[in-house]
Amino acid sequence: MIANVAVLGGGAWGTALAIHLATRSNARPIVTLYTRSAAHARDCIAARENRRYLPRVELPPSVTVTADIADVAGAGLLIAATPIAELLPLADALQAAAITAPLVTLSKGFVATPDAATAWSLAHTALAPRWGAQLGTVSGPTFAIEVAQGLPTALVVATTDAALTQDVAALLRGDALRAYSSDDVAGVEVGGAVKNVFAIAAGASDGLGFGDNARAALITRGLAEAGRLSDALGGKRETLMGLAGLGDLVLTCTGNLSRNRRVGLALSRGQPLAAILTEIGHVAEGVQATRAAYALSRHFGLDMPIVDAVHRVLYDNVSPRDAVLALLARGPRAE
Repeated sequence: MIANVAVLGGGAWGTALAIHLATRSNARPIVTLYTRSAAHARDCIAARENRRYLPRVELPPSVTVTADIADVAGAGLLIAATPIAELLPLADALQAAAITAPLVTLSKGFVATPDAATAWSLAHTALAPRWGAQLGTVSGPTFAIEVAQGLPTALVVATTDAALTQDVAALLRGDALRAYSSDDVAGVEVGGAVKNVFAIAAGASDGLGFGDNARAALITRGLAEAGRLSDALGGKRETLMGLAGLGDLVLTCTGNLSRNRRVGLALSRGQPLAAILTEIGHVAEGVQATRAAYALSRHFGLDMPIVDAVHRVLYDNVSPRDAVLALLARGPRAE
């Protein structure tokens, strides 16, 4: 059993996972929640809740909140809960503080890196050259507020070491949370990254009033596109049939708590992207993931028409209606 855990990132998901680990009825680890902002840490400590990102949910007294990265030095497991763009800077900060331990990420997206031929990498691929310990990911259909409230949730753990995968799954499993294991880090990461792109498309389709049939088609064909990208990046297509693929895709495309779905809904109303992101106030990973998935599809020569359509809406000023109609106008082909 992992006895000491550091959750790195004071957003909604990191806070929710820290709460789950500190309140589950079976064996509880020591939990430290790290946030970069000293002011944010002080507010969480004073209020005993994360009023900025997860309001009205109590932080248990046993969760230590800190803005000093040195305070996580004794952790046997590091869980990165930052936006994907902050993942490499976080790893650099940990290394500068001489902190090393197995590192698993909750971040969903692609990492921008000059080391890759495409300029985009999966998280574990980008981290591997600079991290001496094992790496992994935790993904699946997980709205933070529901995890924090102890509502039934299932997720999947994949790491570069079979024993670590089992240890992390055992650590997370408890009460209403079910944790499954996978040996496919690449496939799990692809599923978590591209589902946000398809959620933007689903939100735009719903906002335009195109109906349930269209949403179901977007989800199904989006899953096919994700499978092609997973193949190209070394993942297993069957992984996308599970929690990290279909499960997360359905939740993000249909759940009204989804930030990326909300981006699509707002785009359908003609709101400019910059204004939408300011209004949401949180990172919508699908915006950057669209840029990455588009570049990767071009690099590998993949047919990803939904990714292409979302890219045109976000970056080429094509209206959501025109983008969807262009998808419908594509020539017939075998499924």
